[in-house]
Amino acid sequence: MKTEAIVLAIGIVCGGAMVRSGMKTFADRDRVVTVKGLAETEVEADKVTWPLMHKQLGNDLPTLHSQIQQTNAKVVRFLRANGLDENEISVGAPEIIDLEAERYGSHEPRPFRYNVTSVITVTSNKVERVRRLIADQGELLKQGVAITGGDYRYNVRFTYTSLNQIKPQMIEEATRNARAAAEKFAADADASLGSIRTAAQGQFSIEDRDPNTPHIKRVRVVSTIAYQLED
Repeated sequence: MKTEAIVLAIGIVCGGAMVRSGMKTFADRDRVVTVKGLAETEVEADKVTWPLMHKQLGNDLPTLHSQIQQTNAKVVRFLRANGLDENEISVGAPEIIDLEAERYGSHEPRPFRYNVTSVITVTSNKVERVRRLIADQGELLKQGVAITGGDYRYNVRFTYTSLNQIKPQMIEEATRNARAAAEKFAADADASLGSIRTAAQGQFSIEDRDPNTPHIKRVRVVSTIAYQLED
């Protein structure tokens, strides 16, 4: 009986120690702080797409075709004379609308039957040069060319294509900012910061800095990191 009692006592002591150790491990495992680190920078767009749209109205298609061709030639000469290469200029096929054939159109007589739209698209990495040309469209007006605006399909678009070049330093900055936040939390909790438990990198976002400067982009990324807290 004494032997059994001794064995039972040892078992209880060992069991209690294991429970305490398990509870400590469980508690340590639950002592985690999850923080977010933001990295943000502004960059200049390195690509621009500029659609130049013009229209012709008339009743005779051959005449309209000739007018479209002449106007396209003026626009292309203007672009080439101002430093754009041939491979940066694309002349699209004209879009012709027969106003008399519109099913839901008015049955009242129209002064013109055909509405012809032509679009010349500039796609270039010479962003600053194209921006100057956009501001100098008055030169085309002097030649009788009116570039039409107001159609959302033909808005100027500025893009940033060099994200891979700045990704490493932005991820490093986001991680550094996350760790700084975690260290502050650990200090306030009277603990020390341990190893990383989990880490997730958010999606990079590229947006216009503001509506007035679409050629300046704001790049952001948020990293979410969970750190172990230790005594």
